[in-house]
Amino acid sequence: MIGSYNRWTLVVILAGGKGERLGPLTQVRCKPAVPFGGIYRIIDMTLSNCINSGLRRIFVFTQYVPASLNRHLREGWRFISRPTIGEFVESLAPQHRAGEESFRGTADALYQNLTTIEQEDAEVVLVLSGDHIYKMDYRPMLDFHVQTGADMTIGAVEVSKSQASGLGIFEVDTGSRVVGFQEKPNDPKTVPGHPDICLASMGIYAFRISALRKALEASASDPESTHDIGRDIVWRMMRGGPVMAYQFVDMNKKASKYWRDVGTIDAYWSANMDLVAIDPEFNLYDRNWPIYTAQVVAPPPKFIFSQEGPDGRVGTATDSVIAPGTIISGGRVHSSVVGPFCRINSYAQIQESILFDNVDVGRRAVIRRAIIDKDVRIPEGTKIGVNPEEDRKRFYVSPGGIVVIAKGDVILP
Repeated sequence: MIGSYNRWTLVVILAGGKGERLGPLTQVRCKPAVPFGGIYRIIDMTLSNCINSGLRRIFVFTQYVPASLNRHLREGWRFISRPTIGEFVESLAPQHRAGEESFRGTADALYQNLTTIEQEDAEVVLVLSGDHIYKMDYRPMLDFHVQTGADMTIGAVEVSKSQASGLGIFEVDTGSRVVGFQEKPNDPKTVPGHPDICLASMGIYAFRISALRKALEASASDPESTHDIGRDIVWRMMRGGPVMAYQFVDMNKKASKYWRDVGTIDAYWSANMDLVAIDPEFNLYDRNWPIYTAQVVAPPPKFIFSQEGPDGRVGTATDSVIAPGTIISGGRVHSSVVGPFCRINSYAQIQESILFDNVDVGRRAVIRRAIIDKDVRIPEGTKIGVNPEEDRKRFYVSPGGIVVIAKGDVILP
């Protein structure tokens, strides 16, 4: 069976979470549809991993404000949709069968769509999260899953013991078999022989479908169930066949392993800032592992005015990612990610910030450590990220001090 991955593996990407910790960014879109890196959406990282791993049978489970995500899938991912040869990316909403609600959790999302999953006649279902940033070839994990005879294999990333308190942590034996699971523990279990290293869940699960059905049915009928894969299904399956942990292999080929959960404003901002480093840990420019997305039909970015001097206008961008269609017209951009069709007008200053599509920054405006959503107009002379107390009166400000301007906000000068 090993080698014919697309024939015997079905991919399910969970993309239905509210993303409440991302504040204003998820008022009009679900978390996987939030822009990332200038021209991408967060879900593009997971979908690209699938394509680069030769996996082209993909269901995307949606739920909250799905319109933006569905449009993105239709416009950006139809290139792999060839159903006659078993290749597709298809979004599935909650089924709302008699007596059922919307998805009550990740396990319930699988349960509500279990009939659809089984109709694809796959032997293994690979369940992925649509809101993490990483590069991974899933094929070695699938090989490991089959070779070990596991009912369930969980993708795990090494983290320091000091980082483990906010994550789901596995206890494993010396053969990588999962023997315990802790959700955000105060005293996390460590890897055998490594007292300072823990294994954290990546939100990646490979299931033998017959074993998955048994666990999902038990979870659905249990009034005490949390209907969550991590909190409920893991321990149920540990009572049966083997549950294994597969350690993450990073396709970035860096010394450190890059995996980020961008579920908070501060984590999301930090992951975008990682992209503008001189030697970024997460490399968008690796031709051996391309990141796919909807193509932006736009001219190249343009930089105009080079009038040096005390009051000169210079259109520049340094240590930044600038998307197509953007015009930097006499403004200065540093350590920032700027999306398509933005305009940075004369004498404006943008630092350590993220601008989504079609943002217009007025003359002499100053923006520091901020996230500006689509279609926002920043009036001339506006200062954002300069006075924290004033920012908190007008905008959402994260615990780390990142100012967020929501889509549709009217900014007064």
